Amino acid sequence: MTVTRVLAQATVADLDRAERWYTALFGRGPDNRPMEGLLEWRLTDSAGVQVWREPERGGHSTVVLAVDDLDAVAAGLSAAGTAHDGPEPGGGARLLRLADPDGNRVVVTGP
Repeated sequence: MTVTRVLAQATVADLDRAERWYTALFGRGPDNRPMEGLLEWRLTDSAGVQVWREPERGGHSTVVLAVDDLDAVAAGLSAAGTAHDGPEPGGGARLLRLADPDGNRVVVTGP
């Protein structure tokens, strides 16, 4: 088996609220709305994040993102009004723990 693309997915109850939060996280709106109830951000040619409206499962997802400048991500989130506790050491790198409005865990790692 050869994997050619990976999409992380977060399930949410309120898609409009989630769109605002993930737009602040990624610094731009979704790249695609492939179907009703689904938003998609393309992060690289082979990776992305989908946010799916599924109220009964909302808040039970974890997304891990690796970035090249964790401090810039933290600063951008602060400027956008997204609460966080700042980068912390973890697992041989640093990480920024976030929770979207539904409680999905979003962990951003980087140097």
